[in-house]
Amino acid sequence: MNYRVQPSAQVDESAEIGTGSSVWDLAQIREGAVLGEGCVVGRGAYVGSGVRMGDNCKLQNYALVYEPAELGDGVFIGPAVVLTNDHNPRSVDPEGKQKRGGDWEAVGVRIADGASIGARSVCVAPVTIGRWAMVAAGAVVTKDVPDFALVVGVPARRIGWVGHEGVRLVERPDEAGVWECPKSGRLYRETQEGSLTETE
Repeated sequence: MNYRVQPSAQVDESAEIGTGSSVWDLAQIREGAVLGEGCVVGRGAYVGSGVRMGDNCKLQNYALVYEPAELGDGVFIGPAVVLTNDHNPRSVDPEGKQKRGGDWEAVGVRIADGASIGARSVCVAPVTIGRWAMVAAGAVVTKDVPDFALVVGVPARRIGWVGHEGVRLVERPDEAGVWECPKSGRLYRETQEGSLTETE
């Protein structure tokens, strides 16, 4: 075995765990889940059936990632984050009969490479979080988040941009629509459509 699983964790036999990954105490990895290389699944975290995670993802303690979520490479999921999978949840049908797995259609959260989801935030499926975006702690995401966007609040709204370093970008005073990372100096350009792209 080329990965580490603590004795108190539950990992289904059909789950695939990548080389160098770690699954900590009381975590649960359900059937058919796929974790890439170098992933860390913290204490008490839950990874649902068939969830797919790329390489070098981090799920902090008590994060709940419900199927059919898809995480790209390098995704950070903070403590107690919830990725939901039912847009219209009910315990029972209109006749009062308890709903089962086949009585509803699961919808998922998709998180692109490098994005970060802050502690205790909730992503209400179906939504897509763009590349290198950052969701602030405690936010509730109800609509798609663009690449590099910084979103906060309930419901989450964009208040700025972040770069690859995770630092809030600053608009250059001499170039409208050009944003700079104060840490790395890397430049980004805002389009007329309201998206952000890396400059060459």
